[in-house]
Amino acid sequence: MKLDHIALDRLSISLANMRDGKKLPDIADILPSVRARGVLVPLLVRPNGSAETFEIVAGRRRYYAALEVANENGVSEPIPCAIMEAGDDASALEASMLENYARRDPDEVSLWESMTLLVKQGRSVDEISSVFGMEGLRVKRILALGNLLPRIRQAFRNGEIDAASIRHLTLATKAQQKTWVSLFDDPNGCVPRGHNLKNWLFGGSSIPTSVALFDLETYQGRIVTDLFEEQGYFADPDVFLAAQYAAIAVRQHAYIDDGWSDVVMIASGDPFRSWEYEKTPKRKGGRVYIAMAHTGEVSFHEGYLTLKESKGVAKGGNIETVTKTARPEITAAMTSYIDLHRHAAVRAALATQPSLALRLIVAHAICGSPLWRVEVQSQRSRNEAVTASIEVSVAETKFDEHRRAVLAVMGFDPESPEVTKGHDACGGIVSVFTRLLDIPDRAVMEVLAIVMAETLASGSTLIESIGVHIGLDMADYWVADEAFYTLFRDREVLNSVLREVGGDVVAQAHTQEKGKTIKGVINDFLTGANDRTKVERWVPRWMTFPPSAYTQRGGVGTVDRHAALAERGEGMEQPLDSGPAVVGVDAAVADSDTAEVFEDVEDQRLAA
Repeated sequence: MKLDHIALDRLSISLANMRDGKKLPDIADILPSVRARGVLVPLLVRPNGSAETFEIVAGRRRYYAALEVANENGVSEPIPCAIMEAGDDASALEASMLENYARRDPDEVSLWESMTLLVKQGRSVDEISSVFGMEGLRVKRILALGNLLPRIRQAFRNGEIDAASIRHLTLATKAQQKTWVSLFDDPNGCVPRGHNLKNWLFGGSSIPTSVALFDLETYQGRIVTDLFEEQGYFADPDVFLAAQYAAIAVRQHAYIDDGWSDVVMIASGDPFRSWEYEKTPKRKGGRVYIAMAHTGEVSFHEGYLTLKESKGVAKGGNIETVTKTARPEITAAMTSYIDLHRHAAVRAALATQPSLALRLIVAHAICGSPLWRVEVQSQRSRNEAVTASIEVSVAETKFDEHRRAVLAVMGFDPESPEVTKGHDACGGIVSVFTRLLDIPDRAVMEVLAIVMAETLASGSTLIESIGVHIGLDMADYWVADEAFYTLFRDREVLNSVLREVGGDVVAQAHTQEKGKTIKGVINDFLTGANDRTKVERWVPRWMTFPPSAYTQRGGVGTVDRHAALAERGEGMEQPLDSGPAVVGVDAAVADSDTAEVFEDVEDQRLAA
């Protein structure tokens, strides 16, 4: 590489420049500097077919700023350039990406466009990761944007879609993406995002009949239809899967008979990642790849080879000599047969291994699985004062000590906000299960206690039941703070509390005082300030186990709050990030049933 000054009319933008595009760049921030001092940082260029002209690999904005100044002054001055060797598009693109990445973090769609070109130029994920100092997982996530419809990618580039939603959409089928886009573009539509989007794409066992590859008239299982009979659903997922796999096997044989070199079934639930393959026609050995989503929808991708195989074929080889992997010796239907029999055997054996089952259930609670959905109860409120109060409370501090101990036992990051992480973050359910096998039952029970505590629903009747059973004294965990006084507004209740902590004489003397004054007197009694006699370990009646009221109006305790809000036609406030409500089941009733089962089990344990 050498430095030289090159005239503007000998320069053009290279296609290898990651910011190449029809839209002119914004140069407002650098134009004053270029006017005053010219271009100081050399552009990165390479010969453009001859030694006379050059294409700009990096420095597009500086080039346009210099052009603007030349147009203003009527004089074109040569600008400094670092000249690369000709050829090697991949190296040029890497240089452009590195220069731009260091100067201004580009959006992920721009990174995807450039990284896709790098992959086509022969760079592996590991090589891209090493050059740009990114984790391989991030590179794969960026490349996965290739699975998205262009409309979704553009909306993501424009900041209209959050990163969490994009991650889930990269796993969606094209049909699911089209349905989602129709909701996204509908101003009156309710488009699912984040965790709700994940459930919308993969959650539940409701498999619509529209995804079936087989004739519904010959289907032996039960089909449930909605009230309008416009859409049916398979009632038994296992029966559906058996029929679906049988239909897939028929299609596989048809493809082979039609002359395709091979038909590959991708692992169930895994998407077809187009960026890992190269389009290859049948006559050059292209395969057919079959992918089945969690919803049961099957997609067929005709004419592809892996990138490595495609390069070998391009160099003159044939698919038989290039590929090292032979066709699987068992069909998809046989795979299903084997999997179900092995599953049945393991299930029967597991029923006699309670210690092993304990570890499995903890691993599932931490990581989740296609059949499990466990959520951490958020400790946040829409009211910032409430959130701050919880974060610094005695209870939260004590729980954090236990949580950190469990994180250390499990080998998780001690700064993690929770133990229950979800499948994407915990490193895989198998690794967690393996770790649990190495620790004694008592430690597993401590892990389970933290996981259960993290996933215990706030404001539930189960909280009431557990608190009463433990004999929990809130004075060990709570003291009145600023948030408590800020939210404390009922005049009648204020007078009752003052009577409780200060006596009848003090309460009577302050009957006509403002609420702020009464709160101040209450605080004096609770802290011993202003020569008041300090009241130790006071807790308002609503917070005790069981709770009680100060007035005849009620609305205290979980059951009473549900009843009062229902009577007014309101719903209980949900904490932020609390997830969707239970569909088809009254949450209060379901929670009450759980509390009753808990109490029955405890009664039996104590009796024994």
